Amino acid sequence: MNSQQTVDVVLIGGGIMSATLGTLLKKLQPDWRIDVYERLGELAQESSNPWNNAGTGHAGLCELNYMPQAPDGSVTADKAVVINEQFQISRQLWAHLVQTGALPEPNKFINSTPHMTFVHGKANVEYLRKRHAVLVTQPLFAGMEFSDDASKIGTWTPLLTRKRPAGQKIAATRIVSGTDVDFGALTRFLFENLEQQGVTMHMNEQVVGLKHKADGTWNLKLLRQVGQTRSTINARFVFVGAGGGALALLQQSGIPEIKGFGGFPISGQFLRTTNPKLVAQHQAKVYGKAAKGAPPMSVPHLDTRVVDGEMSLLFGPYAGFSPKFLKTSTWFDLPFSIRTHNLGPMLAVARHNFDLMKYLIGEVFASRNAKLKALREFIPAAVSDDWELISAGQRVQVMKKDAKLGGVLQFGTEVITSSDGSIAGLLGASPGASTAAPIMVDLLARCFPDRIEGWKPRIRQMIPSYGTMLSDDPAAAAASLAATAKVLHLSN
Repeated sequence: MNSQQTVDVVLIGGGIMSATLGTLLKKLQPDWRIDVYERLGELAQESSNPWNNAGTGHAGLCELNYMPQAPDGSVTADKAVVINEQFQISRQLWAHLVQTGALPEPNKFINSTPHMTFVHGKANVEYLRKRHAVLVTQPLFAGMEFSDDASKIGTWTPLLTRKRPAGQKIAATRIVSGTDVDFGALTRFLFENLEQQGVTMHMNEQVVGLKHKADGTWNLKLLRQVGQTRSTINARFVFVGAGGGALALLQQSGIPEIKGFGGFPISGQFLRTTNPKLVAQHQAKVYGKAAKGAPPMSVPHLDTRVVDGEMSLLFGPYAGFSPKFLKTSTWFDLPFSIRTHNLGPMLAVARHNFDLMKYLIGEVFASRNAKLKALREFIPAAVSDDWELISAGQRVQVMKKDAKLGGVLQFGTEVITSSDGSIAGLLGASPGASTAAPIMVDLLARCFPDRIEGWKPRIRQMIPSYGTMLSDDPAAAAASLAATAKVLHLSN
């Protein structure tokens, strides 16, 4: 491919973000040429891989870190509601794609799985009671149940209560509209559909350099992994959806908007069981409270997983530290990401996050017995031989400048766009994949301001609630949940 060829869009990375953006752009501008570059030989092998993420379908239904208790004891639903609103956009898009034949039968990538929270101890029980009282009044959380009765909780999932110490104060919430999502399968289905529409996939080909030209386009340097041959391509718009590799590429681009940003990598492990007797007794995703200093994406949870049609249980994650930004990259990722403009914020983050550093060091050196002890907080009767330890994906949390602290560690996602909208990239992690659709819709508005008004009618066909808040209209919320549940074969 010679350097004179110009394509409309280049998507870097074969994960859920690129797949979602490509899908939206092909619906809005079917005449545009889109090329996808993935450095590995298979799609969805990093953060989108089902064994590298929890597949929770993050909707704020069970994640306690979205509703921390304030010093005065109060609890507010604002963050949880925002996350749920975002997930509804994803649900609506997936439902539209199923209806139009762009996605296959929904049970191949999404399945109903009740979402639960579980805590023990008097203070935690009272906190959960407050949280439930606040959420149950919200239209998108209607139907959430609360119980501090062990026998009732045992009917929801027996593994939580069997052999639990008598008299221990426990509580749980449960909502049946939760989901389990195989983002690896979803990513592959989306790209398969894009290929059928003429999108060109380049596997085993890595983007190793970017240069902004005077005419506003981008020259991309390419390296084919097999044979190590090099080539270039020119693009009018570039999206860097390379997960942990996005920071380095955005730094190479030279756009001023990336200045001050750094990455803090956190690795992880899960305990997994495929014992059919255990799997049959736990049909839920159950989230607990994070340990002191633990990052939000390390909140312990016991999940039903459906991957390639097979069910298993996953417990974790057990966090750790590695300087790698990708599961398949090198140990030099972190040191090579340091620049004069982000060194200050990174050092400030280190100073202000001592509890996190202490937690990660403890996790790195935790023995298997320590990991099993954490599991038994959820499953008192857990037997070691039933569980295997698997490695999860790398998560690169955003570090950025802060006027007050010098630098902050941000647990979430950050979209970086150039001032002319010709390049954009995504940094960060959770809730990530679950909110790919709203993140990419927002990116369209930021990068294509001259086209977004003309695109809005088509976007609303795909995402009926676009531009509104379902939580402001109970009838609309109920109708949207029912409509997407029907198409996606989900509980409502």
